[in-house]
Amino acid sequence: MTDTALPRDKPWLFRTYAGHSTATKSNALYRANLAKGQTGLSVAFDLPTQTGYDSDHELARGEVGKVGVPVAHLGDMRALFADIPLDKMNTSMTINATAPWLLSLYIAVAEEQDADVSALQGTVQNDLVKEYLSRGTYICPPKPSLAMITDVAAYTAVHLPKWNPMNVCSYHLQEAGATPEQELAFALATGVAVLDDLKGKVPEAEFPAMVGRISFFVNAGIRFVTELCKMRAFTELWDEICLTRYGIEDEKFRRFRYGVQVNSLGLTEQQPENNVYRILIEMLAVTLSKNARARAVQLPAWNEALGLPRPWDQQWSLRMQQILAYETDLLEYGDLFDGNPVIAARVEALKDGARAELATLDAMGGAIAAIDYMKARLVESNASRIGRVETGETVVVGVNRWQQGEPSPLVDSEGGIMTVDPAVEQDQVNRLAEWRAARDGAAVAAALADLRAAASAGQNIMPASVAAAKAGATTGEWAGVMRQVHGEYRGPTGVSRSPSNRTEGLEPIREAVDAVSSKLGRRLTFLVGKPGLDGHSNGAEQIAFRARDCGMEISYDGIRLTPAQIVEAAVERQAHVVGLSILSGSHLPLIAEVLERMQAAGLGHVPLVVGGIIPDEDAAALLAQGVARVYTPKDFELNRIMMDIVALAEPSAAAA
Repeated sequence: MTDTALPRDKPWLFRTYAGHSTATKSNALYRANLAKGQTGLSVAFDLPTQTGYDSDHELARGEVGKVGVPVAHLGDMRALFADIPLDKMNTSMTINATAPWLLSLYIAVAEEQDADVSALQGTVQNDLVKEYLSRGTYICPPKPSLAMITDVAAYTAVHLPKWNPMNVCSYHLQEAGATPEQELAFALATGVAVLDDLKGKVPEAEFPAMVGRISFFVNAGIRFVTELCKMRAFTELWDEICLTRYGIEDEKFRRFRYGVQVNSLGLTEQQPENNVYRILIEMLAVTLSKNARARAVQLPAWNEALGLPRPWDQQWSLRMQQILAYETDLLEYGDLFDGNPVIAARVEALKDGARAELATLDAMGGAIAAIDYMKARLVESNASRIGRVETGETVVVGVNRWQQGEPSPLVDSEGGIMTVDPAVEQDQVNRLAEWRAARDGAAVAAALADLRAAASAGQNIMPASVAAAKAGATTGEWAGVMRQVHGEYRGPTGVSRSPSNRTEGLEPIREAVDAVSSKLGRRLTFLVGKPGLDGHSNGAEQIAFRARDCGMEISYDGIRLTPAQIVEAAVERQAHVVGLSILSGSHLPLIAEVLERMQAAGLGHVPLVVGGIIPDEDAAALLAQGVARVYTPKDFELNRIMMDIVALAEPSAAAA
């Protein structure tokens, strides 16, 4: 019998989420990845760019080029896509609060390339709701942010008909602890909020096609069967919403189109080579079922729990996709799971749970009105998830079982990761100063005045944003106008001051907290701070959540605080221990500044503990500078951390 290959479906887009250091270095990385067979670009921007600050802003210190590429103006965007024809590229830009601005810069560069702007293909994520819930790169309050999302959608309807103007992103919801039902409901509710607002901005006849251009960006975790069923549930629920809520009759406009990044949260610092298997299994969950197959897939690298992947690490993940798509016969067959009773039952259960959650959100007025509720639910769900890992109910190989193993040969003397040269930041700042000096200041001022007028009048901000991009305005200037017009927003932390009912098993720690509090003469006060622009708040929230349930007086004001603000709060609240959470790689300069300010404020005796993705050599340097404890993702036992805090707060320990 001969094995004759059947006709094959077209594979999904192969992407690698990438960007670092400078636009020029990121451009070289993109062109190298495309030469290796990558079929689409996925741009990672650094935190100042994501949160609307120029590279020389106080809050940008230590953050420039760390978790993505800095793009402060048209010159940076021009360098980022040099020698890459944009009208022949499919580009995903993971950008939210500044999405209108980055798309404006992209359009301006395309015009400089003499590209047909109407032919541009790609996506801006442009989902602010999940920023309030999980990622933290928001700028303005929810209502004007929603208006900016739909401004982009309405603009693309006319000028960029092949562009996806919004990517409803449930990826970070799962990382923040969402159950599958919450992930389904919160993402779908966001899509509904956007479409409800968009209805008033496009002609009725064009609305169905715009519904068809809303895409999704999801997370695929390690629970393979559940994740596969979740994607089938997503496709069926979205079809149901489009048909019943919006009356979309054309089936192609009801199609659930999604891209995926498989779960980086589940990658482990311990035995990191195991992450290769995790990534492969998670990829299968979003590719095996033809009826719910991802349109684009980007995979993390095995070492992302350690730091920034190298080009070779990203190549390895790309090869994983190519082998599945081209060496196996997966794309030669229809859906492998249709008619499977186990799959059908799990899909229906997920849909029922999501519908119940959607009904709750609807009764509260929809996603925008329910942000505080959703945030609190995520923090509670994450606490449950972490608790199951701590007790061993959820097994994580190499972490809470089978911890003994051989050293990984993949982790070399440099740590097995790429590090960003600290000189990159000053180089970017210098080029930003040169850009400002060379541009036409009067033209920039006029363009920003027009942008302010459009935003104040409630007009679509995209035309004025494109004009400001061409005039030479910067990211910080564009976002500054939005802040002036709409105000700045501080999202909910999801951590109330009242203890939860999950204190079982915490009795020894609560007794120790009571004993130390008696010695201190008042309740042990623990201040948790997040300096810099890092919005990954899950760790800080869970530390504060557990410390509260252990009986400590907690102080946690959320994300994006300056070292000065954190130290001022420590003085005001008379903190006995201060804890900092930083996951963006900016720990060395930010912690040095916090220590310096604590000394100057008379808090040199107050222990400072730090958590984050911190290489061993950096941890040693921090301990030498006076940091009391350094915790990394391998320190998953929160109760042990709680006992450390109690010990550090002991009057004798503080005096020593």
